Amino acid sequence: MVRSDSAVSGPGGRRYYGEVTVGEPRLSEDGRLEVGGEDNADEGVGKPGPTGRPMPAFPVPAALTSHGPAWVVAMCNQKGGVGKTTSTINLGAALAEYGRRVLLVDFDPQGALSVGLGINPMQFDVTVHDLLLGGDADIQDTIVETQVEGLDLLPSNIDLSAAEVLLVSEVGREHSLARTLAPVMDGYDVVLIDCQPSLGLLTVNALTAADAVMVPLECEYFALRGVALLLQTIDKVRERLNSRLELAGILATMYDARTLHAREVLARVVERFPDEVFHTVINRTVRFPETTVAGEPITTYAPTSVGAAGYRRLARELMARYATPPAVG
Repeated sequence: MVRSDSAVSGPGGRRYYGEVTVGEPRLSEDGRLEVGGEDNADEGVGKPGPTGRPMPAFPVPAALTSHGPAWVVAMCNQKGGVGKTTSTINLGAALAEYGRRVLLVDFDPQGALSVGLGINPMQFDVTVHDLLLGGDADIQDTIVETQVEGLDLLPSNIDLSAAEVLLVSEVGREHSLARTLAPVMDGYDVVLIDCQPSLGLLTVNALTAADAVMVPLECEYFALRGVALLLQTIDKVRERLNSRLELAGILATMYDARTLHAREVLARVVERFPDEVFHTVINRTVRFPETTVAGEPITTYAPTSVGAAGYRRLARELMARYATPPAVG
């Protein structure tokens, strides 16, 4: 396993991962004024939430006495820019705060998940691409420890873009990622896969390896249109490749209650999928772009912000909703 804290220290204690700098960026005035944190994670319980339904109370999950086997969740939406990577990083960090061992799988050739954690994906000689294609690569040596305790990363870079072509001739190509992850499943409680914005072979691999799918959905009309197509793909994968696959839920992201459009889109999603939409809604905030610059999750960068509270609430809702995730210890 590679330690990501082997970075070079620079002025002011900032850490340098190749081209990626981690430290305290300039805060916008809006960011300074935004507060709300773990103490407010249960705010509004019993009252109508953003989805129009009464907000339930989600208990803090019990501590675990052991780890594994992992529950695998694919963060999937064929539309880009809907908050998949942001949600993967921050949900993973929130789960780690609750004592879960979490592996984040960067399954997008752009390597945004790695960059979002302050790690330059181009510095690695071996990535998930090499593991998918077999050879002598060892997943234990490829996994990177992040700056968040209990949160590890399986990195990716532009090399992964070639995997879709190279896997075409492989026997059982849809199961390549599942085979790659198998040796480390007993060491983690949750594996979150950040999928690329497409419904190609890489995404099918992620769905085949997953126990459940979480669909981050921007509260915008064009994002809404693609949900039906994605759900059809999930159904096909369930029927032909992975019978255990289920829909963990639809997560509304980038929500701005001040706009009529966002409220109408969210209302339509809840009307169409009343049981699938999470009660937790992730609000649009200036803090999320700032965390990308800082190269760390919002739960550590701005732990008292409403964004951090939202992802902690999502972690609690996810573990309360399903008996199979590591909420059981």
